[in-house]
Amino acid sequence: MLIHFRKVSIYGIWRHTCRSFCVSPVTSSSRKGLVLGVYEGDKDEDGIHFTDAAASFDRSVSGKLTEMLLISGPPLKRGKSRVFYGLHQDFPSLAVVGLGKKGVGVCGKENWDSCRENIRVAVSMGCKQLQDLEVPHVEVDPCGDSQSAAEGAVLGLFEYDEFKSKKKIHVTPQLHGSADTQAWQKGVLYGEGQNLARSLMEAPANHVTPTVFADTIEQKFSPFSDRVVIHKRPKSWIESEQMGAFLSVSRGSEEPPVFLEMHYTGAPDSSKGPLVLVGKGVTFDSGGISLKPSSGMDAMRADMGGAASVCSTIVTAAALQLPINIIGITPLCENMPSGKATKPGDVVRAKNGKTIQVDNTDAEGRLILADALCYAHTFKPRALVNAATLTGAMNVALGSAATGVFTNSDWLWERLYKASVITGDRVWRMPLFQHYTRQVTESMLADLNNIGKYSGTAGACTAAAFLQEFVTANHWAHLDIAGVMTNKDEVPYLRKGMSGRPTRTLVEFAAGLASEP
Repeated sequence: MLIHFRKVSIYGIWRHTCRSFCVSPVTSSSRKGLVLGVYEGDKDEDGIHFTDAAASFDRSVSGKLTEMLLISGPPLKRGKSRVFYGLHQDFPSLAVVGLGKKGVGVCGKENWDSCRENIRVAVSMGCKQLQDLEVPHVEVDPCGDSQSAAEGAVLGLFEYDEFKSKKKIHVTPQLHGSADTQAWQKGVLYGEGQNLARSLMEAPANHVTPTVFADTIEQKFSPFSDRVVIHKRPKSWIESEQMGAFLSVSRGSEEPPVFLEMHYTGAPDSSKGPLVLVGKGVTFDSGGISLKPSSGMDAMRADMGGAASVCSTIVTAAALQLPINIIGITPLCENMPSGKATKPGDVVRAKNGKTIQVDNTDAEGRLILADALCYAHTFKPRALVNAATLTGAMNVALGSAATGVFTNSDWLWERLYKASVITGDRVWRMPLFQHYTRQVTESMLADLNNIGKYSGTAGACTAAAFLQEFVTANHWAHLDIAGVMTNKDEVPYLRKGMSGRPTRTLVEFAAGLASEP
């Protein structure tokens, strides 16, 4: 809605500012905040382009919001915000956020829905500012898309401070007005799902061991016990399944491995095969005997990002009651150096009988996934998707802009891509050429080599080619999420730290499959 400027004298604005803008602080228990949006107008347009909620608020305060925006600086650009005080007795603190141009849609260059993404960025900015002001209750303008507004609020307010004495004030955002409450709640669940993955990834490795990880996920599924069955497979079961590749990684650690298996039944009468999600679950990766440099090794507590995303996706699917059957598989272990650890040059045997020459013990994720992918085929999946913080080469190739996707299925790629456009958590297709397969199958001592004969080149591609040797499903995709594991300032609605990506994209993908006839 376009609100035209009113002619107001500078003296009158100054008097109003002193009276209503610069008010005395109120106690935190009575403080309540509101986030409202404004659109960016064209260069030749006068006026302020409010959202419906912001326009209604401006009318309720007799145009005072317009006046404040006039005197506080130039028109708000996308992702910028201003905070005002005392304009409304119910909302002593008000954050006005810039939404960019109204009516923008999917951007072919950026491969996302710009409108949704602008809302997430703007709302998160306003919520974070009010949280920093220790405002405990915040209502949020739906900004034309309640789900995106909820995602921005929930994701923006998250900060991992579990082990800090001084914590940020807890804020539970609420929808302002009578917009689409169902879409808002859906956005809350999407955001909380990604935040669950962020919490698991951020937690120190001594607090989230393979056993603790499995127990935590089991607890998260407790509200959905009528639809979810959990199996925490011990080492003896892993041995009975002849998962020699998985066991070769775990043997260097004192922590026992766990093979976590989750069955969500959202469509009991479905004749279709389940969606099977597989996540790499290395709860700490030292590199093993091929020890990593100490600098940055602390971040390897998040090398279970694939498992965190997969588990969080299924928790969210259960909360949304998606009409689809999903099976989640996450091999969980640590990769540590010890007298029992696998040595470079050792040969191990995977579940499907193929032998693997392990020339670098830091290329361990593909080993545990190899056995997990073999096992996943026993469920005759409709689609098989694995996620893993697999290679530093993926970070070199795409950075944090998108998740790299290697797939043998155009059908599956189209659905993953469509989901990522909606969530703004993008994917990008990578090649599965025979060129890379030959590099891992021409091994001196075994059927396969875990790093390929040209180590140091095309690492993400050869890793994907290695995994493909354990796949017979017609619709399989490997998501290398190493580049999107952390966030510095690339995604404005995520604070610095572990990102939990691409949880929302996987949820949206599952929801899309569930809605197909």
